[in-house]
Amino acid sequence: MEVAVISVESIKPSSPVHHLKPFKLCLLDQLTPASYSPLILFYPTNDAHLKSTQILTQLKWTLSKTLTPFYPLSGRVKDNFVIHNYEEGVPFIEARVKGHLSDFLQHPQMELLNQFLPCQSFCQQPNPTVAQAAVQVNMFDCGGFALGMCFSHKINDGITGSSFIKSWAANARGSANEAIHPNLSDASSLFPPQESLPSHYTSLMESLWFSKRRFRTRRFVFDANAVATLSAKGRSKLIQSPTRVEGLCAFIWRSCMNACRSISGSTRPSVMSQAVNIRRLTKPRLSRYSIGNLVWSAIASYDPDETEMRMQELVALVREGVGRINSEYLKKLSGEGCTAIYEHLNRLAEMASENPDVFSFFSWHTFDFSEIDFGWGKPIWVGIFGKARRDSPCDSNFIILKDIGKNNGIEAWMTLDENIMAILEHDLEFLAFASLNPCIVMETNKVFCSLEE
Repeated sequence: MEVAVISVESIKPSSPVHHLKPFKLCLLDQLTPASYSPLILFYPTNDAHLKSTQILTQLKWTLSKTLTPFYPLSGRVKDNFVIHNYEEGVPFIEARVKGHLSDFLQHPQMELLNQFLPCQSFCQQPNPTVAQAAVQVNMFDCGGFALGMCFSHKINDGITGSSFIKSWAANARGSANEAIHPNLSDASSLFPPQESLPSHYTSLMESLWFSKRRFRTRRFVFDANAVATLSAKGRSKLIQSPTRVEGLCAFIWRSCMNACRSISGSTRPSVMSQAVNIRRLTKPRLSRYSIGNLVWSAIASYDPDETEMRMQELVALVREGVGRINSEYLKKLSGEGCTAIYEHLNRLAEMASENPDVFSFFSWHTFDFSEIDFGWGKPIWVGIFGKARRDSPCDSNFIILKDIGKNNGIEAWMTLDENIMAILEHDLEFLAFASLNPCIVMETNKVFCSLEE
């Protein structure tokens, strides 16, 4: 299957924004390395009379309209302090796919997903002034299309990116009243940017985020029964009702630790980090639609011995780590007192010096990507990306959890050291709950196609 780029242009805000003041990054933005997070929405042909030119025209116009309130996404970073030059716009790529959407979904090669994206994802961007967002519309011969999007992590966390996509979709389907108006000042007010940010800490963050090891990406699906069973396995007197995410995170973390033990033949410390949205935890609460990297990593560490690692214990560690991020903790981190943030980074550096196995978890289950309707119905499938690059430092050992429609199943998109992944792919205990790249099922419960490799 061939993907050919037909045109590239820049989409700018529909209303003048050149006169607006530079957008201040928050301190958490400044510390976040430049890399792209991807998303691909696959839409079948629902209207035989709808031409690709109509789809492209509508997407371009409404993207321009959406960029007006989200104008920082149209600019470029300057000196890791502000975003300006809003007239630069968002790259918009039109591509043609030789083949049919159904054929691709019947026998997809996961690495082909990267061809549907406008940027290299989850890898270090050497140029800090890259676009804050980019779009690629891939039109299949059958009329179906894949909408590939990339969002720079410099100001986009999951909430920011999903808010933008939902607002764009609302404008596209003619529901402007449902469009989101973001808050552009909360983040920099709570975490003021530092004009003289020590370069030591930006370098430290890059070293913690990126690695040049060889990684492999796989999509595993845990159906509703598997998720419920794993949650039940995590029950204890301390935690009687683990959440779906807690049970699944604990299971995946344990499986990865077992794989590491098999590789090294010994035990060493393991660290799990989980991204936590802090908007709802501050006092007073921040706006739900505040732009910026308003997340903090909940850390759980485990020093395994030769005994079996118990799910209940790991679930407790996961909840304890998340529970430490509360309003009082965030109060210490915010305001002009950035010392607490620097102290946290110093502790992370000390932890990293012990060379633990680190696994980072990101939960996208609240973003409702499978519900995004641009006016042509909901996506038949939501993909992320195919594989990590081998010629550039990339995010290391990370797991993205994403809901599957409305059936309470969860997809785990796992990018792990290739030696760890090689063991998981053949781990019978892991595969008893996780299906490797199984068939896609539409909301009607009709099997659409087979995704077996």
